Amino acid sequence: MKAKPALAPPGARLPDRTVLLLLLAPALVYFAVYHLWPIAGMVMAFQDYRIVGPSRFAGLKHFRTLFSSPAFLDVLRNTLIISSMKIILFFPLPIVFALMVNELRSMFLRKFVQATAYLPHFLSWVVIAGVWISFLSPGTGGANQLRGVFGLPPVDYMTSKGHIRWVLFASETWRSMGWDSIIYLAALMRISPSLYESADMDGASPLQKMRYVTLPELVPTMVTVFILNLGFFLNAGFDQVFNMMNDSVISVIDILDTYVYRIGLLNMQYSFSTAASLFKGLIGLVLILSTHAASKRVTGKGLW
Repeated sequence: MKAKPALAPPGARLPDRTVLLLLLAPALVYFAVYHLWPIAGMVMAFQDYRIVGPSRFAGLKHFRTLFSSPAFLDVLRNTLIISSMKIILFFPLPIVFALMVNELRSMFLRKFVQATAYLPHFLSWVVIAGVWISFLSPGTGGANQLRGVFGLPPVDYMTSKGHIRWVLFASETWRSMGWDSIIYLAALMRISPSLYESADMDGASPLQKMRYVTLPELVPTMVTVFILNLGFFLNAGFDQVFNMMNDSVISVIDILDTYVYRIGLLNMQYSFSTAASLFKGLIGLVLILSTHAASKRVTGKGLW
């Protein structure tokens, strides 16, 4: 007979793996409740859903209605434009910011710049929208007062269809650039100092060291972040758009998320809104898988 393993004495330390699993448990519960369990509700996209009584199977009816709707096509175009601005134009900004912060030699100045840049990330979009609406006010806003110094007429940015998308981009940059740079600063810290020492011995200038040492070492991190961002390509930012939207500009910033909110919760067309959400999720999945495959083929690196 095998001897039973001795029980751990009172006060004994848990194995490292157990401690890590316990620390990970709240995150696993969060993703299970808010991200995995709701997937079961996607079946509503193929039903004529009823809150009371049985739901009837409808096949692809709601998808056909969705793709033939002129309103959906307008919303999809707005989403693609705003998401492209946020991903393509915004993507290099945290990298540039991280490189600039990394070059600061004063530790006090470095910490001050980082703390100032990280702070907006912790503000809700309700607060941020209020700040930007006040700043861009045509009467008392700082932006229009600055225009007045140069003799330019005031502009109501929040109701201007030509400016509102750039307001979304600028406010997103102000909120997220500093926070998103953290991952690049961490990648910069793990670069071996011996690489820079070798570059110094070869007489490389600071720009050459950045070009031939720093940027190549950042490529794996940049590729991973870009692939993950593409997965959220159709997620143009519900909280931001919802808080900055008004009747004057709804035609140019109404995105898929606000469209789903309006038809699903306000108009109670649950099956139709679920079909729109499922379409958005599938596009994100296809983008992640295709970009991962392309990255593996070209650079040999991907998400896994």
